[in-house]
Amino acid sequence: MVQILTLKEIKACPKSYVMAVNEALTVFQGKWKMPIIGSLMFGKQRFRELERSIPKITSRMLSKELKELELNGVVKRTVLDTIPVTVTYELTESGYTLKKVVEAMIVWGMQHRESNSNKKKAV
Repeated sequence: MVQILTLKEIKACPKSYVMAVNEALTVFQGKWKMPIIGSLMFGKQRFRELERSIPKITSRMLSKELKELELNGVVKRTVLDTIPVTVTYELTESGYTLKKVVEAMIVWGMQHRESNSNKKKAV
């Protein structure tokens, strides 16, 4: 059984802290995973809906990233027995726990973009 440490316990041990950050980065590694997760925060979607909601992603890359997110337990793939077959993607319970992380990244990204924009104007 895996022992789950509290954040206080993790911070007390730098090695555990680094390992926890490394685990998160391993799951989210890549340019497209967070945009996919962010898009799925709005609910269940079919492949083409997801593809249209993420500018510049290719079908091949979306497929690859969805498979990896599914393997990591962040995304659930459901195949419905319809004609034609319908495949939907949604966040798992674990995936939904990332909501605060995604929201914090959005806020940071907007502030960072504005800060850089102001710096470029000053130059």
